Amino acid sequence: MKSFHPPQRTLMGPGPSDVHPRILEAMSRPTIGHLDPAFVAMMDELKSLLQYAFQTENVMTMPVSAPGSAGMECCFVNLVEPGEKVVVCINGVFGGRMKENVERCGAIPVVVEDAWGSAVDPQKVEDALRAHPDARIVAFVHAETSTGACSDVKTLVEIAHRHDCLTIVDAVTALGGIPLYVGEWQIDAIYSGTQKCLSCTPGLSPVSFSERAVAKIRQRERKVQSWFLDLNLVMGYWGGGKRAYHHTAPINALYALHEALLILQEEGLENAWARHRHHHEALKAGLEAMGLSFVVRESERLPQLNAVRIPDGVDDATVRQRLLSDYQLEIGAGLGEMAGKVWRIGLMGHACNARNVLLCLNALDDVLGSLGAPIESGRAVAAARSVLHPGS
Repeated sequence: MKSFHPPQRTLMGPGPSDVHPRILEAMSRPTIGHLDPAFVAMMDELKSLLQYAFQTENVMTMPVSAPGSAGMECCFVNLVEPGEKVVVCINGVFGGRMKENVERCGAIPVVVEDAWGSAVDPQKVEDALRAHPDARIVAFVHAETSTGACSDVKTLVEIAHRHDCLTIVDAVTALGGIPLYVGEWQIDAIYSGTQKCLSCTPGLSPVSFSERAVAKIRQRERKVQSWFLDLNLVMGYWGGGKRAYHHTAPINALYALHEALLILQEEGLENAWARHRHHHEALKAGLEAMGLSFVVRESERLPQLNAVRIPDGVDDATVRQRLLSDYQLEIGAGLGEMAGKVWRIGLMGHACNARNVLLCLNALDDVLGSLGAPIESGRAVAAARSVLHPGS
C-alpha cells in the first residue's frame, strides 16, 4: 500500500461540495491542544462567525464534533423526553430520519406527510396541532436534500409557537445558500452541516438553541440519553469563560470551519444567497433548453440542490459513471422513492460558479447525446450563458 492520493473531482452532487483551497490550507496548520489559550480564542471567533451565519445572538451556538446527523441527534436527545408528542413533517428522506430520532427518544411522533418534491404544507401542521394539543415540539426540514424542496420556516415556526411548541429545524443544506434568520424567525433549535453551502470538509455540525430551548434542556426530568451530546456537559467546553474538558475537539477540522465562515463573512450572507440564486437560474435555463425538467415547482425550489427528472429510457447509473470517468464530475442519485428517477445536481458554496454550471451542462449534453437520449442537444450552454452574461 502507498499514500492515498484522491483524484481531482468537481463535486456537484448533494454534498460534499468542492472545498475552497483556503480551507484545505487551514486544515494543514499545526495542531495545538484543544485547551490551548490560542485555540480557545479561535473558538470564541468561531462562535461569533456561526452566529453571523445563522443570523442569531443565541448564546448556545457551536459546532458539534461530528457530522450533520449528529447535530440532528443532538437537538432531539436534548429537547425530546420519553412520552412527549412531537409533530414531525415528512416530505423526503430527512424528515423520515427526524421521526426515527423521535421514536428512539421514547417519544410519540405525530406525522404530517407531504408528497416528495413538495414543501411542508402549513395548514396540515396547523391541523395536526389542533388535533394534538398536548404536542410539545414541531420538527421539519428547511431544505430537503433528497428532493430539492424548500419549506416556509417562518410560517411553520409561527404556527408552532401559537400552539406553545418548540421547533427543531434541519438546515443542513440551507445554511449559507438561502435566506435563514434564526433570531428573527425565533427558531428554537437548528442544526446544519459543514460540507454543503459552507464548502468545508464533512465532519462538523453547527447548531444553535434559543433561550426557550435552553430552559427546557435545563429543566429536563431525566438525563439526556446521550452523554456525548448532552448540552448540559458540552457547554462547559463551548460556553465561554473557563473551559471545562469534555472531549478532544477535532482541532484541524475546526480551523477549517473557522476559515469557511470567514470566507462567508467576507462575501456577505446576502451576496452568497444571491450567487446561489443567480447560478441556479443559469443552470435551470440550460437544463430546460436541453429538454430536462425539475421535480419541484419553481416557487418551492432550492437553488443549491436541483432534482432533475431522468429522461425516459436513460439508465441513471450509466450516466453518472460516464460523467465521473469522462469529466471527473460527480452528480447525485435519487434517494428513497426517487431512486433511479432523478439526478440531484448541487450548486453549493465554492462549487456554485459559472465554470461548474457550464461544465455540468456541456458534460450532460455530451453523455446523454452519445446515449441517444431524447434531449435537445447543443442548446444548453448558450441558454446558460444568456443568464450568466445578459446582453452580451
